[in-house]
Order: sequence, then C-alpha cells, then structure tokens
Amino acid sequence: MTLHTDIPTRAQLERLIAARDDASVSVYVPTSPVTQQAQAGRIELKNLAGEAIRQLEEAGAGRGAVADVRESLDDLVEDDDFWAGQARSLAVFAAPGGVTVFRLPNELTSVVEVSDRFYVKPLLRAVTFPQAGFVLALAAGSVRLVEVTRAGPPFTVDVPGLPSDAASAAGKSSIADRAPVGRIQGSEGQKVRLRQYARKVDQALRGVLTGLELPLILAATEPLDAIYRSVNSYPHLAGAGIAGSPEGSTDAELADGARTVLDELYAGQLAELRDLFGRRFDQGRASGDVATVARAATYGVVDTLVVDIDEKLPGYVDDETGAVTTAADDAASYGVADEIARRVLLAGGRVVAVRADDVPGGGPVAAVFRYAF
Repeated sequence: MTLHTDIPTRAQLERLIAARDDASVSVYVPTSPVTQQAQAGRIELKNLAGEAIRQLEEAGAGRGAVADVRESLDDLVEDDDFWAGQARSLAVFAAPGGVTVFRLPNELTSVVEVSDRFYVKPLLRAVTFPQAGFVLALAAGSVRLVEVTRAGPPFTVDVPGLPSDAASAAGKSSIADRAPVGRIQGSEGQKVRLRQYARKVDQALRGVLTGLELPLILAATEPLDAIYRSVNSYPHLAGAGIAGSPEGSTDAELADGARTVLDELYAGQLAELRDLFGRRFDQGRASGDVATVARAATYGVVDTLVVDIDEKLPGYVDDETGAVTTAADDAASYGVADEIARRVLLAGGRVVAVRADDVPGGGPVAAVFRYAF
C-alpha cells in the first residue's frame, strides 16, 4: 500500500498542540509528488533547518537540545527514500526526543517557527480542507481505489484483500448465472451477489482507510451505487459521487471528477460557516475581534473558530485571563492566532483554517460562541 499524504487525525493534532519544550521547531516546506521536483523542497528544508538551529542557539537553548534537533532534521534531509514519495507540502515538527512529519496535499508557503510550542495553524488547513481524497471506482467487473490530490498525478492504491470483481467475490463465473441459489435467482440473485461484493470491498478498504478522515468519493452506476452506500462503514463517504461507469475511465479522468466533487463539498462548508457566523453575530454569540476571541477561547466558550492560516500575529495569550500581548517575532514569542486555535481544540471546539478572504468579518480570526459572551 502506498499513500502519498499523511493528514493528521484529531488525536495527532491534540498531541502536537499539547507538547511543550523550549526547543520546539516547526517547519513548512512546499514539495512535489514528482521526485525530481521534490529536491527543491529538500534544499529548502535544509536551509530552514539551519535557520531554526541559529534561532535556538541565539535564544540560549541547551547544547544537547540543539544537537538533538539538528540531528533529527539532518536525518530527514538525507533520507533519499523519504524524498521519493512526497505530496504538495511537508510539515515537520522537531523537538528533543523526536520528529513528527506530515506530507500534505495543500500547497503551503515556506515558514520556520521556533518557540516553546509547535506552530500548527498551517497544518489545520490540511485538516479543514485537505484538497485530497479517494475515489472508489466500483463496477461489477472491476474495482480500484485511487488516491487524489489537488494537483499532481493520481495514484492507484494497493488494497490487500480487495476482490477483483463481483463474480469472483461471490464464487461464481458470472453474476448473471440464473440457476437457483437457495431461494434467489435472476435479478434478485444478482443484487444479492452485488451486495456480497460490496461488503467485501468495504471490508478490504477498512485496512487502508481506518483512522483517516479524507473524503471517499464513489464512482459507480445503479444499482451498485445504492448497494455500496447501504453497506459502507467509512464515515467520510461523500454524498455526491462521480456519474457513469468507471470501467472506461482512466485514473486521471476519475481524479478530475473527484476534484469537482471536493470543490463543491468545501464551497458548501464555507457557505454554511458564513451563514452561521452571521446568524450568531446578530445574537451576540460571535466575534471577529482578536482580543475578545482570545478571552473566549481561554474560557472554553468558542464552539467554532475560523482562522487565517497565513496571519501569524506574534505575541502571547495570558493563560488565566486570555489577554493578548503583542511581541517581536522571535524564538520566545508564538503566534497568537495559533494559540487561540490550540485552546479551542483542547476545549473540544472546532477549528477551520482558511485563506484570508474566507474569514467572516475580514480579520485574522472569527469565532462562534457556545453562548453569549
């Protein structure tokens, strides 16, 4: 099985945002699924890693901590196999004791942050709108799972235990066999065999998709479309699918159809967020003021936070009151908007990371509160 993206789960995010160490380094680097082009990202990571080490040394970090972080980053830069399978961006989180890496389908800008906590806000974009997913190309005569990203080539995923077709899944030479099987035959028997087939496909996909939160887009015709949806166990199966039989479609054609579905899915989510913010604002249950949102996040009042992934706002947020203090962008300060997002997540709230134009109110953050605040 080869997957080219690593979208963090909620549990992985929570571990990152809860981590604390004075020598915490966060690096984001644009990469490419084309191995030759990925070398530019490799060079960029090396340069940013050098900048991180410089900042750590200037901040007075211990020699052992600096050496540990340097070794982790150097090992990553020198790993040829790792650079052979990249996506659109790379997120690296290094601290004494280890490094965590995610290959992301979103195209993010280069940035390095050194602080006592990880800078996770750009990573939240991949969780919010991953611009990636899977297509299940399902027909009676064939089935395949295709990994799709926003740009770059799609990849057929090797799924252990995936049946090759409906007939073999049912142990028959053909599902059109009209001989009685118990009490079923004809079209009724075909539907029973298709359901058996769909169930086996679903079971095989669990080994690949369990723990992921990417959309699964179904490419199938009736009655197999409805049959598969009735037995599907993956919670992120998209309501919209790709029309027509997938048997004559290339992976690239399926990817084009999937991107249309993804765009519509995300556009709908953004529209719902804007409507929700407008309604709650009129009720005194929403704000786009950074200071107000920071206090609300500290007290666990924020239900949904919309945050600009590119706005850093260096400074501090008081642990007790949520008061915001601006500061220079150095190894001691951290991103205020990032810290607000961290507190919302730890309080069980939802964080949606978007581009600046999509933040309601036009500021760096916008929040919907659980109650009037």
